[in-house]
Amino acid sequence: MSESARVDAWLWAVRVYKTRSAATTACRAGHVRVNGDRAKAAQPVRPGDELRVRINGFDRHLVVRQTITKRVGAPAAAAAMEDRTPPPPPRTETPFVPVRDRGAGRPTKRERREIDRLRGRDGAAH
Repeated sequence: MSESARVDAWLWAVRVYKTRSAATTACRAGHVRVNGDRAKAAQPVRPGDELRVRINGFDRHLVVRQTITKRVGAPAAAAAMEDRTPPPPPRTETPFVPVRDRGAGRPTKRERREIDRLRGRDGAAH
């Protein structure tokens, strides 16, 4: 194993992204930070570097344990990084959203007012 690897190649090799081009795109978009700084795709990472990767609106905190550039199996990928991502917050109960039967037609004026009230609209937006 080499001493350093490109950040996009490493993220792809440890299975954070499905393709290397997806990892490169994430770096260009500013979703990858190495030691707190925005990372370009070709930036080298070394063991001990901390990465913050934004995926689907959530941050993953990863620490590089081993630099690899070729995609490896899941156990080897897990050994190459340390995941310090905090657990997600507990899901709060979502309010009941009424579902209209398919083909039931348009809601009546009364039903529309109830829907607006549930969604938090006051109806005086016009």
